[in-house]
Amino acid sequence: MKNPADAKTHSKTDRRGLDKEIWRLAIPAFLALVAEPLFLLSDSAIVGHLGTSELAGLGVAGVVLQTIVGLCVFLAYGTTASVARRIGAGDTAGALRQGIDGIWLAVIIGVVVTVPVMVLAEPLSRAVGAGDAVVGPATTYLRIAVLGVTPLLMMLAATGVLRGLQDTRTPLVAAVVANVLNIVLNVALVYGAGLGIAGSAIGSVIAQILAAAMLTYVVVRAARKEGAPLRPDLPGIRASARAGVALVVRTLTLRLALLATTYAVTHLAVGDQAVGLATHQIAFTLWTFLAFVLDAIAIAAQALTGRSLGAGDADETRAITARMVWWGVVIGVAAGVLLASLAPFLGALFTGDPAVQELLVPVVLVAAVAQPIAGVVFVLDGVLIGAGDGRYLAWGGVWTLVAYVPLVALVVVLGGGLVWVWISFAVGFMGARFVVLTLRARSDRWLVTGV
Repeated sequence: MKNPADAKTHSKTDRRGLDKEIWRLAIPAFLALVAEPLFLLSDSAIVGHLGTSELAGLGVAGVVLQTIVGLCVFLAYGTTASVARRIGAGDTAGALRQGIDGIWLAVIIGVVVTVPVMVLAEPLSRAVGAGDAVVGPATTYLRIAVLGVTPLLMMLAATGVLRGLQDTRTPLVAAVVANVLNIVLNVALVYGAGLGIAGSAIGSVIAQILAAAMLTYVVVRAARKEGAPLRPDLPGIRASARAGVALVVRTLTLRLALLATTYAVTHLAVGDQAVGLATHQIAFTLWTFLAFVLDAIAIAAQALTGRSLGAGDADETRAITARMVWWGVVIGVAAGVLLASLAPFLGALFTGDPAVQELLVPVVLVAAVAQPIAGVVFVLDGVLIGAGDGRYLAWGGVWTLVAYVPLVALVVVLGGGLVWVWISFAVGFMGARFVVLTLRARSDRWLVTGV
């Protein structure tokens, strides 16, 4: 007969081991996520000294590029899930073969996208909002920077492979190297060579090519070691593309919800529009940074869920999910308490406008209250992505939009202010996602084991 004390000790040991594995994956993933906005920040700092038009042009081109890359994030997420599942099943060669298919898909998408964007750079810039003073620099930057889309997509796919292989450190190293090189090249080409905004685009493309080469080399080396073929496999590429469609829909619904929020802020009937927009930008910047912490746990969830399901262990998957949800709640509560305690002081860090500082306090408090909900949402999103439950996530995104858009529209119609927009975001958007994801997680329909 088992001693209850021994069982309790064993349970604690299992939790400690699982915690170590979660944070072994999550911490490097978080640092790599933070490195991404630093890439853009360094470009902005360097180009900003050229003039306001150049900085605005960089912002316009950045919107186009970020939209393209953002819609293709499935290359990382979907690849992580499929590779991790085969790793769990003990099929390392098959995992790497799927990873290579994902990288080839990234190349195909990148090549297909690059030429049209180069040709249509000026009308695309105008469509995003570039006026006559800005369209020139925006077009110049976009036509050159779009050459980095293929390397960027390859980086996404290779990062997904490495995460599936339970390696989040290599993508971190590549991100750091790319950021350092990007800063050096930007300074040298923008000012040293006198190339202006074009030099910034060239420097970024070179840095992106190097990072893509680093990550792809690691994947190719592993594939050769396991005897996995490197040539394009059309059925495998088509399968990766089909699996990615649902995740594209999921991503689109998230972006549409954020666009609806921004639209609501720009059409508020109460107060000064500039004050509302400035406050919203600061609050959303804070929200995004905290989201990186939660997204890092979600990345660990993708890798660990895929692996445990691939190994055919539904009970372990449940245990992993429960532990990561616990961590999501803990970090969400901690982030909320920290955000609430700093609310009266954060405004002064970003602006000297007293009106923005005053409005920011209640908005930040709403964001703080929503952090524990966000913790659960991000983790369960990662779990279901890791389980390959993309179709449900796509429909869940649609249902969330159906719940949220009328609510935030009602705030605008009734003349509510920015605080009410954020309340609708916390309740209507994050709350709807919470319901959609927790209902699915409680069922067994996503617990599909094996390859």
